Amino acid sequence: MTVAPSGRCPEQRSFVVYARTTTVQAEPSKIDDGIANVRDEVTPVITGIDGCVGMSMLADRASGRCIATSSWESEAALRDSADRVRPLRDGAERALGASTSTVDTWEVAVVHRDHAMPDGACARVTWLSGMADNGDRAADVFRMAVLPKVQELDGFCSASLLISRETGRAVSTVTFERREQVEASRDAATGIREAASRDIGATIDEVAELEVAFAHLHLPEMA
Repeated sequence: MTVAPSGRCPEQRSFVVYARTTTVQAEPSKIDDGIANVRDEVTPVITGIDGCVGMSMLADRASGRCIATSSWESEAALRDSADRVRPLRDGAERALGASTSTVDTWEVAVVHRDHAMPDGACARVTWLSGMADNGDRAADVFRMAVLPKVQELDGFCSASLLISRETGRAVSTVTFERREQVEASRDAATGIREAASRDIGATIDEVAELEVAFAHLHLPEMA
């Protein structure tokens, strides 16, 4: 499916939400301790900071990769929170048995929820690159060509697209009620993903399936 340019002017979008992702390579044996730290100690502090609109965490128990995401109602709120978040990040790294982490910042381009995620939910995360000066196009394709298809998949809960206009990168996350539904949808998701990447002119860098450790989100619908 080819999506025509939207023709929207920048002023037609009245707000922009931002996100900070922190990726940690944890010791698999310490993932439960790390999740507890981020959920019970980090999240209450971060969500209490002015401008924060949510926190979530994904985990891969096999590889040890964990991704914590905080969402912010403005770029200023994201920027102003950096110093307060840093010591919390250091504590989470220690709890996860890691010595370093990778931090990225994003613009939240699309958010759509069908219903709340139950315990045991799982996510398929796709990282893309090669989209310099093409962030609006990526959002249009995700909104008009990807969402209508993924929300028909069994167990679909929600989908989001984060973009970095500065680096030309993007990351999409589609969540399902159970891991078995993620696994059953792999072939369909591959077709949707490859068609969208061609339409955008992007490179698919990686696809991963991760457990949704927790999600406390208050993001507005942006689809």
